[in-house]
Amino acid sequence: MRYLATSILLLALAGAIQSPAVAQQATYDVVLAGGRVMDPESGLDAVRYVGIRGGKIAAISATPLKGQTVLDAKGLVVAPGFVDLHAHGQDDENYRLYAMDGVTTALELEVGTEDVNGWYAAHAGKALINFGASASHVRSRMKIFKDPGGLLPSGDGGRLVATPAQIEEIKALVRLGLDQGGLGVGFGLQYTPAATRWEVLEMFRVAAERKAPVFVHARSFNQKEPGSSVESFVEMIGAAAITGAPLHIVHLNSMSLASTPQTLQLVAEARKRGLDVTTEAYPYSAGQTEIESALLDQFEGAPDSMLHKLQWAKTGERLNRETFQKYRKEGGMVILHLNTPEMEAMAITSPLTMIASDAAMHDGKGHPRAAGSYARVLGFYVREQKALSLMDAIRKSTLMPAQRLEKLAPMFRAKGRLRVGADADIAVFDPATVIDHATYEKPAEYSSGFRYVLVNGVPVVLNGALATGIFPGRPARGVIRP
Repeated sequence: MRYLATSILLLALAGAIQSPAVAQQATYDVVLAGGRVMDPESGLDAVRYVGIRGGKIAAISATPLKGQTVLDAKGLVVAPGFVDLHAHGQDDENYRLYAMDGVTTALELEVGTEDVNGWYAAHAGKALINFGASASHVRSRMKIFKDPGGLLPSGDGGRLVATPAQIEEIKALVRLGLDQGGLGVGFGLQYTPAATRWEVLEMFRVAAERKAPVFVHARSFNQKEPGSSVESFVEMIGAAAITGAPLHIVHLNSMSLASTPQTLQLVAEARKRGLDVTTEAYPYSAGQTEIESALLDQFEGAPDSMLHKLQWAKTGERLNRETFQKYRKEGGMVILHLNTPEMEAMAITSPLTMIASDAAMHDGKGHPRAAGSYARVLGFYVREQKALSLMDAIRKSTLMPAQRLEKLAPMFRAKGRLRVGADADIAVFDPATVIDHATYEKPAEYSSGFRYVLVNGVPVVLNGALATGIFPGRPARGVIRP
């Protein structure tokens, strides 16, 4: 195994630089000229010229290359495009925000879809960036229970215990979604509190059959037993150990709060003992969800001091008992100011976590993480705080998420890297100026500092501005079973 890994690394390094004679004979569709190329897989960090042909990286050279289009990258970092495992906003409004934040692939994996084929068909030919989704436990549950909710359950889909027959129906839908190329199985256990531990195990077993990762929103972020975040992490890790399903725990930061040191330790210990467990975090101390969902049931009867931690996304107002009840009946997005900057920083800087946004913007209203997650990591955590190295931040945003998916979806072996043969999904940014501008009051402000963003070799951000009228995004999908 060690020999194989070494051989792969040497091949990658060998392919990273072509001889000047070979490289200079060709003319490429696009050349990124003279940028600081940073590849987290090989460790390459040097000034190079990147030649792109047919949507793939065709050459990485220490000497100049000829191109039909030459983009000056001098003084800029050339990195793999960011792979966001947790992006609920799957439309043009959100794709524009993501692209301006360096994201080239945005995936709906936590919630996913109950109709994988239909979901992909609805997005085909309409995407600025690459897109994909998981087979959904929560959405399949909604279908079986005829829940009227939007993205998440608002009625029986979250609050009724499933019979054995209904569990079999949910399993059949999830299994079908995986057969159709879903990128794993999505769970929202805090949104389906009536799902028993046995039901969860049954869904993990379906995932294990296909060696598909499960993307799990834990059952609780509470700090006291019973029902604590630590208990919730034990449930997820235990289910993975019992069934053998690969486990990815979504937004560890918002599911852990003050227990972040303990939950990070649980993930580290599980990995040390050979379990395939990964996790992610977003760089904000507030979260966001649908106010009508079961997650907010715990705020019923809460004092105003607790409800004041909730912010109505449409207006920016903080809630009280009266407005909480009003907006629960109306339905919509609410921001939850429950975490601290200290716990946020601990989650973001841990070597265990990937960066994922949990993004969703609706008509310019939502959470700033949809527009600024990756620029905030690069500008705040790397440049200003020096809490992360630039290469580590890039690795968390590119290679690590690609590796989470590549066993189920081999196409991800060509993402998250800068090497010959990889997909030309590339983010080019100024490390001295990249920063987020979105706030809780103005969440749809574009990030700045990204000079070029390429999706399958097509510039979707050019000289810091969005391109229009192009849709180079392609489906990111697991292996489809006949």
